Amino acid sequence: MINRRTFGKAMALGAGAAAVSLTGPQTSPVVAAPRSGASTPGGTSASALPDIAPGTHTTFGRMRHVTAGLLNVGYAEVGPAHGPVVICLHGWPYDIHSFVDVAPLLASRGYRVIVPYLRGHGSTRFRSVTTFRNAQQSAVALDIVALMDALGIHRAVLAGFDWGSRTADIIAALWPERVKALVSVSGYLITNVEAQQEPLPARAEHTWWYQYYFSTERGRRAMEDRDKRRELCRLVWETVSPTWDFDDATFARTATAFENPDYADIVIHNYRWRLGLADGERRYDRYEKRLAGRPVITVPTITLDPERDPFTAPGNGASYRDRFTGAYEHRTLTGIGHNLPQEAPTAFAQAVVDVDHF
Repeated sequence: MINRRTFGKAMALGAGAAAVSLTGPQTSPVVAAPRSGASTPGGTSASALPDIAPGTHTTFGRMRHVTAGLLNVGYAEVGPAHGPVVICLHGWPYDIHSFVDVAPLLASRGYRVIVPYLRGHGSTRFRSVTTFRNAQQSAVALDIVALMDALGIHRAVLAGFDWGSRTADIIAALWPERVKALVSVSGYLITNVEAQQEPLPARAEHTWWYQYYFSTERGRRAMEDRDKRRELCRLVWETVSPTWDFDDATFARTATAFENPDYADIVIHNYRWRLGLADGERRYDRYEKRLAGRPVITVPTITLDPERDPFTAPGNGASYRDRFTGAYEHRTLTGIGHNLPQEAPTAFAQAVVDVDHF
């Protein structure tokens, strides 16, 4: 989920500064940022979105499919066909329903919102049975570039969390001409595999328990077993979003995405590759070499930190601030956990609208 190098560096700093709260209803997330409608770094202003309760929407309607690179990508699309494009990218163990409330909010502002299933999730399928089920970071990023090409989208706002943040960060770093602006939950998540070999403080390592579980064949077998997989994924939801009172139906809607025949292979390879325990493919070496240098991101960016996420590093974004060199703003959402778009859809959608006005 989170770049261990960045997290470990921040953990060493000790307790960070507390998030600054804005006055508002106690049931709403509190954001350490200018109020909606305030002037943005670019000097323009974005109007406030209506505040909706998480869970207001439950479905996207008809799914679409398109051949893109190595995949046949399943995706939801909401909003006018010729509107400015926002691509929302989910993480693990989640799916497109993390944006089920975000997408209609953005569509109401005229955006064309694309929400794809990442490789190994939901209705996305590999086009060939012989393709290596690779989940290294550059491969996933190139999937989204291929999706943009297939849909005729030259440039879009990218917004994501977890695997989705990492994917959006990579595209913004390597192909900035394709990214109009960026919303990245938890900041700069590009992985340096060599740096991952350095141990973290004990509490940080404890938080990553499932990553080490997946490095064993026992962990693989758990992911291949439908019931054990669902139990494990639900435990992760509960652990990393301690204040999110989701119901069984909410989890069940996402858990259908775990039935993808390549799900276990993709999840296991992703976490093993990040620990240096699984090989990638040589075709991606040139991209990984560039990413290992921690390239800066120059596109306009808003980073969001969920305060109750155990992966959120102290320091209010200080540990990754130097990786963003363009127009920039950081916001911390108090009382919100890891699945930020689904737990605080209005705040996430507002960040998209605001960064598009930078």
